[in-house]
Amino acid sequence: MATTPLPPIPSIVTRSSSASKPPINLSPSPSFRAQFPQNRTQQQTTLRRDFLRSVALLPLLLDLKTPSSSAAREVEVGSYLPSSQSDPSFVFFKASPKDTPALRAGNVQPYQFIIPPTWKQARVANILSGNYCQPKCAEPWVEVKFEDEKQGKIQVVASPLIRLTNKPNATIEDIGTPEKLIASLGPFVTGNTYDPDELLESSVEKLGDQTYYKYVLETPYALTGSHNLAKATAKGNTVVLFVASANDKQWPASEKILKAMLDSFQV
Repeated sequence: MATTPLPPIPSIVTRSSSASKPPINLSPSPSFRAQFPQNRTQQQTTLRRDFLRSVALLPLLLDLKTPSSSAAREVEVGSYLPSSQSDPSFVFFKASPKDTPALRAGNVQPYQFIIPPTWKQARVANILSGNYCQPKCAEPWVEVKFEDEKQGKIQVVASPLIRLTNKPNATIEDIGTPEKLIASLGPFVTGNTYDPDELLESSVEKLGDQTYYKYVLETPYALTGSHNLAKATAKGNTVVLFVASANDKQWPASEKILKAMLDSFQV
């Protein structure tokens, strides 16, 4: 059988376009280059200059002498709080609406106490501060904290009144006896658990129309310290609790100081 010859394969001819077309210029135009720093070093210099200008303006934007009390400070309270009129060896702290979310929301009435000038304010974790649940918190929260590594620590704890009684605007007497109140709030004194055997002493104090319950506790397993003093009162829709704590090493030298602070606490 005869075979049919295949048609010839056409040749493929390639042409270089460089001969007919000029090369493409990918360099940016002078007008485009002018909008940006010429190199990385110039860009870094520009950013650094702008940063330094911002830092220089900070003292004008912030009142560095009177920062909010809700923020922790690495300075002694004696550098910004006034001296106490009742005892010049202490300084005077009175909370105002600028200090905590609860005070701004009106859930806590302003409170006050004296404090040694060498103490420093401690930061309150957001989850403990009540910042996330105002104006309606179901559980107690920490208002402010101050501490000194040689003398101990103090904190103000606020509890919704509805957690302790259904009576609106109840007094602390309406809630119950001192022993009943500390049974409910004891864990917020110790930082973990409360045992009635840890209560050494309780008393009732009247300051004007306001009644306070006072406590002395020996708490060997407490997170706050083995010695705790507490003072509580009810006002508005909250119970406010002042707690002063020390460990065994701090207690001998700081017992009188902590008791003076406790006695000064008022709402």
